[in-house]
Amino acid sequence: MDQASKKQAVAAAAVEQIREQLVRGAVIGVGTGSTANCFIDLLADHKGRFDAAVASSNATAARLEGHGIRVLDLNEAGSLAVYVDGADEVDVGLNLIKGGGGALTREKIVAAASENFVCIVDDSKCVDVLGAFPLPLEVIPMARELVMSGLRDFGGQPQVRAGFVTDNGNLIVDTKGLDLRDPPACERRLNDLVGVVCNGLFALRPADVLLIAGAAGVERRLRNRS
Repeated sequence: MDQASKKQAVAAAAVEQIREQLVRGAVIGVGTGSTANCFIDLLADHKGRFDAAVASSNATAARLEGHGIRVLDLNEAGSLAVYVDGADEVDVGLNLIKGGGGALTREKIVAAASENFVCIVDDSKCVDVLGAFPLPLEVIPMARELVMSGLRDFGGQPQVRAGFVTDNGNLIVDTKGLDLRDPPACERRLNDLVGVVCNGLFALRPADVLLIAGAAGVERRLRNRS
């Protein structure tokens, strides 16, 4: 099964995973990226069963609306029953690195507002320890050098993502070399850097359900809440 087929398979599994939550009055949180796009395209077949969606990026909102799915602002929608999104890396504890598409702040906001977070990936995204994928951070432009200096103090090798501005009008700084063996502690420490809007570690609010597409099909893992 090639990567495109895996994305289609895991997106279809996500629709089945949330089928009971696709009911009248329901508002679904939807993420950003190529795997999330596959999910949106399949979700469109069920648009008559739920009321609306909250999008984690302008691109996602446009794709949802292109399928005739109503998009609400999170402030209007309130809390969400479920959020479906992909990830750039995921470890055995269902901690994630996200932000390859630059939408990490809005993704984290929607995840925090959701009762359940369903993460959909192919098996190439699964790792024992996070960090092979450079960690994205959304940074206020005037704080660029201040934040990059702080990241170097943490052992990181930061680089501004060239030619990219987030939907919030900020920069993305992609950082290699950080020690991410304790994801929740790292997430807190990086958020404490003045000028950081958000970082791409999803450990304080990790995934609840992980769907992984591989050669043998789609595997389902649940987060250990103990």
